[in-house]
Amino acid sequence: MKQRERGAPFRAELTACHECDELQRIPALEAGQAARCRICQALLLRNPGGGLDRPLALFLSALILLLLANIFPFMTLEIQGQQEITTILGTSQVLYHAGMGALAVVVFLTSILAPALIISCALYVLLAIRFNVSLPAVRMALSWISHLKPWVMLDVYMLGVLVAFVKLDKMASLHIGLSLFAFIGLIILSTAAMAAFEPQLLWRRLAGKRFT
Repeated sequence: MKQRERGAPFRAELTACHECDELQRIPALEAGQAARCRICQALLLRNPGGGLDRPLALFLSALILLLLANIFPFMTLEIQGQQEITTILGTSQVLYHAGMGALAVVVFLTSILAPALIISCALYVLLAIRFNVSLPAVRMALSWISHLKPWVMLDVYMLGVLVAFVKLDKMASLHIGLSLFAFIGLIILSTAAMAAFEPQLLWRRLAGKRFT
């Protein structure tokens, strides 16, 4: 393939709008810029500021908080002198032993497994592209992220915890553990990481395209 001569106009490949199917060319995007459809103004592509380092740092921090949230106690329930220490994984186990197996599986998938897989896949892809390392199944890991996103419901789990706090406040003494603060931080950081994560740019970089 011949290299583009210096001074020659940039010719981007044709891209179909996902809303109106209009074919158009997306130019090279500077950091912080976004390209929209010239017909319906739908967002076609964006280049978040901070490059790859920003989502890489956010996902790495989210991974650390995910580990802390699952290692330390989530809360301690004290009733009539007896203490019951609860963890996120322990919540799923309690539901399972109470005969609510389906709900236990949903809690485990949405609050532990799916977030762990998304963070791991994102870090795997970002590290491979950022340091130009040829790793196996990078494209598969990138495709998994879009399939796993609907299963991440950290905010729903947190809402359930708040409801439980309100209902149990008059029945027992509740002591918040370090895991709860880590979990709140995980929700914030994972949201920020996904906002700085642009799959379309990563797909194009994997295909050998370069964006400034």
